[in-house]
Amino acid sequence: MSRVLNSVVEVIGETPLVRLDRLTKSQGVDGTVLAKLDYLNPGFSKKDRAALGVIEEAERTGMLSPGQTVVELTSGNMGTGLAIVCGVKGYPFVAVMSKGNSEERARMMRALGAEVVLVDQLPGGMPGYVSGGDLELVNQEAQRITEARGAFRADQFHRDGNWLSHYRTTGPELWNATAGVIDGFVDFVGSGGTYVGVSLALKERNPAIRCYVVEPEGAAALARQPVTAADHPIQGGGYAMGDLKFLEGVVVDGYLQVSGADAKQVAHLLAKQEGIFGGFSSGANVAAALQLLAGEMRGKTIAVMICDSGLKYLSTDLWT
Repeated sequence: MSRVLNSVVEVIGETPLVRLDRLTKSQGVDGTVLAKLDYLNPGFSKKDRAALGVIEEAERTGMLSPGQTVVELTSGNMGTGLAIVCGVKGYPFVAVMSKGNSEERARMMRALGAEVVLVDQLPGGMPGYVSGGDLELVNQEAQRITEARGAFRADQFHRDGNWLSHYRTTGPELWNATAGVIDGFVDFVGSGGTYVGVSLALKERNPAIRCYVVEPEGAAALARQPVTAADHPIQGGGYAMGDLKFLEGVVVDGYLQVSGADAKQVAHLLAKQEGIFGGFSSGANVAAALQLLAGEMRGKTIAVMICDSGLKYLSTDLWT
């Protein structure tokens, strides 16, 4: 990119795609993992794309008025993206987040001009482990604030701008960067927007590309497995919600489960062997790709998202 841009919003997307050959060699698997470095977006996560997509779609349809307040529940990444986009576009933004999420996220959102409302966890909840019940408390508070202030609820779990952002950008970027030489895609699912947008874009171009949903071990509700570990450490997804609007009618070629320990271990390998400082979900995605290369997709090429930066987890046990 060699031109002068009008704002940081124009930086969102077109992130690099790199081979993880050192990591695959060290793990003794046959095949290629391609990492989409979305932690290099301005807000250090892939959610910048969804934030921009939701706001621009709301502007286009007239759902968002000039100067209107925007409210959203977040584990931190969507909130950071919205803080950036809303700040540039002139919308006050209120982020509502569980106290179970890492404190770096709240600090970053406040620095970017957001009002941050932190919601207590359920009794017995532990910092760093956000359950579906914790998320429901956040949702209730976000809805209360939305109604009280006459705000626009960004609602990443239901606004089409979320998945459309990945359908229009991330999926085509993967296809173009590989010249179509791609066999699979895996994604740790939070709202489902990335999985849906990318899988639809890739399968339109080649229906044989296999796309997999990644969930935490013990909280694989989408795979219709019993939830035994809703308090897993992989922030941003795996909230034990078995039904996500975006996934309705969308092809899923398989469901993969990754433990918190494996996500952590692979995140460390990414940092040490590839120089990629990602978070828990990035480790989960690469761990899932390694599972596939050791099994049914041996010798194939699989794309993954590096969803966010490890800087957002320094206060958690990811880096202890």
